[in-house]
Amino acid sequence: MYLAYYGFAEKPFQLKPDPNFFFPSRGHKRAAAYLEYGLSQEDGFIIITGDVGAGKTTLMRYLFQKLRQERVAAAQLVSTRLDPDDALRMVAAAFGLSYEGLSKAALLLELEQFMRKCERESTRVLLVVDEAQNLLPQTLEELRMLSNFQSDNRPLLQTFLLGQPEFRRTLLGSQMQQLRQRGIATYHLGPLDQAETRAYIEHRLQKAGWNGSPVLQDEIFEVIHNFSAGIPRKINLFCDRLLIMGCLEELQTLGKAEANEVMLDIQKEFDLAVSPE
Repeated sequence: MYLAYYGFAEKPFQLKPDPNFFFPSRGHKRAAAYLEYGLSQEDGFIIITGDVGAGKTTLMRYLFQKLRQERVAAAQLVSTRLDPDDALRMVAAAFGLSYEGLSKAALLLELEQFMRKCERESTRVLLVVDEAQNLLPQTLEELRMLSNFQSDNRPLLQTFLLGQPEFRRTLLGSQMQQLRQRGIATYHLGPLDQAETRAYIEHRLQKAGWNGSPVLQDEIFEVIHNFSAGIPRKINLFCDRLLIMGCLEELQTLGKAEANEVMLDIQKEFDLAVSPE
């Protein structure tokens, strides 16, 4: 709707993770450094936590984009409350392997043969598990056991675990001692501060072809930061609504009044959604 009105080449505040819009905040740069360090070690588990919408998946897809020039067989698993056997089937499916009707032993053999084939071809195997806070402790232990597949000098599989803050509590459980010992880097991805929120918004606008219209007045960024608490997904939601309103009302300048109006509209919708019938 507002793309043509403001002259954008693409939507600047889409909700789906897009590595092309990756914003290197202080926290995101540090998290990326941990991930890249973990990759260089070719060993163990890398654990990244953060609130819903903090940018964990975007960060990972940004890293995948950088890996395109390397020989890496990477697969992503978005977890639910899987039991251990179902988790193995999901891992096999993520790597494009057979899994239907196979016993656990056959699944493990299938995965090991795939990893050894990759090793012979000088290809590293990387598994990314998103929403790891949903995994049962027994399932996490099954994933840890996959790291026991080794060649003469290194593991055949490296695993990245991405989860919400409560995943850190899971890792402190008594059953997770061996997994903690395999972790070579852990980082919590926090929210953006107010200055980063402004830089994030302007970064996304520029990526989408912003030509200076609409003009965003300085005081608007404080309102957006207060609403979003610095969470990128909430920033995207707010700014998308703000641009829709600006287009509908044919505004070339957006300021605190418009931001407050959008905030009230969103709050009213939330109140209606949670109010009893």
